Amino acid sequence: MARRFNAAPHASEWVFACTVLLIALVVMPSAVANEPGSSGPPRLRPTNEEPLTDYRALRRMHAKSSRFNQEAWLEAWTELDASGFRYQIVSACGSDYVRNKVLKAVLKREQELVAEGAERAALTEANYVFTEDEDRIGTDGERYVVIKPRRKDIVLVDGHMVLSRDGADLLRIEGRLAKNPSFWTNLVKVVRHFATVDGVTVPVSTESIARLKLAGESKLDIMYEYESINGRNVSVAARQILA
Repeated sequence: MARRFNAAPHASEWVFACTVLLIALVVMPSAVANEPGSSGPPRLRPTNEEPLTDYRALRRMHAKSSRFNQEAWLEAWTELDASGFRYQIVSACGSDYVRNKVLKAVLKREQELVAEGAERAALTEANYVFTEDEDRIGTDGERYVVIKPRRKDIVLVDGHMVLSRDGADLLRIEGRLAKNPSFWTNLVKVVRHFATVDGVTVPVSTESIARLKLAGESKLDIMYEYESINGRNVSVAARQILA
């Protein structure tokens, strides 16, 4: 008799990889600022150096597993402040399995990881060595900074930080996890895009791919639509730029 393949253990690896990506990349320009004389990257210089302290945003999530040939979508209101991370699911469709075992599980695990604290994942010189990649320049003059983890850790990213031409704005972070979450995970790659909204830099989208030994390639895409940032409603002008 053929042995039935149990997807559950491998879906849990997918969930773990996805949530690690979300926590590892919760990074704001204020966390990248250098002390005088440091060897880190060119200091980010936003017009308004106000750090992100809280937000309320509609999050649109899509997950797909090529091997299982299943996918699902989910929308949820998410809030982050000094008391932690909260979410309220407003709609979901697609595979019941992917909705419950992946998308909902990602939100729950993110809530738990935020409660535990994410200092070990911060983009600081305590966690990374920064080197500007002078040989690589974007089509619009973007500057690339190599971010090299000081240790092998599943919450650190080995890759690049991409800055605007003048180094004033964080545009995106791209790379792979410095350490695979488990034996079953071959590779976890991620690209997270940022934008400055009403003077505060926030993530606006995340694209990630996890390659699992038995479960194949799994993808997670997330879009953020902000209602308020740091206690203030997002301006109409900012909404138009992000649309």
